[in-house]
Amino acid sequence: MIALAVLDMAGTTVLDDGLVERAFHAALPDATPAMVDHVRATMGQSKITVFRDLLHDETLAQRANTAFEEAYAGLVDDGHCTPVPGAEQVITDLRSRGVKVAFTTGFARTTQERILAALGWTDLADFTTTPAQAGRGRPYPDMVLAAVLGLGLTDVREVAVVGDTPSDVLSGLRAGARVVAGVLTGAGTRAELAGAGATHVLDSIRDLPAVLEG
Repeated sequence: MIALAVLDMAGTTVLDDGLVERAFHAALPDATPAMVDHVRATMGQSKITVFRDLLHDETLAQRANTAFEEAYAGLVDDGHCTPVPGAEQVITDLRSRGVKVAFTTGFARTTQERILAALGWTDLADFTTTPAQAGRGRPYPDMVLAAVLGLGLTDVREVAVVGDTPSDVLSGLRAGARVVAGVLTGAGTRAELAGAGATHVLDSIRDLPAVLEG
């Protein structure tokens, strides 16, 4: 039995539609093609970690990360933030069946809160966390384990992790989750998600209930 579903946000429960790349270009307007490729390859990971990898200077990385978060928040405020079709109903149905739900993200806490407020999802999940709160971001298991501890679960085998990137998959596997599902509504391809070790690759989070019931 699954007692907890740990769900990624952008690309999994929230449509991205290129917002991450738009915010990245706003933060680093002179970014090289190689930098853009790195951002695409590290979708789902902590954004400050990505900027550290790119800029190799803590001050510059922090400045770029702040600019990124501000640009992304501006896009959210302008209405460029919509849920993956069916995501809210899936979450509501899971909770009605006694399954707890946690939201994780590679964004900062303020951005996560901005997205949840824009969607009217402030009270939709039982638990929310970010890399800064949990300790480390994906592909480390910290955010999944923070949800397990925060919600008082006793067994990681009662956890399902869902995300749209190989980093999400690795995070779930490293945490010991029973179900680690990749979804095709975000950055990852079927081959990439399967190659990372996903137990299931789904067209959308709408397919998650059937997996859990099975």
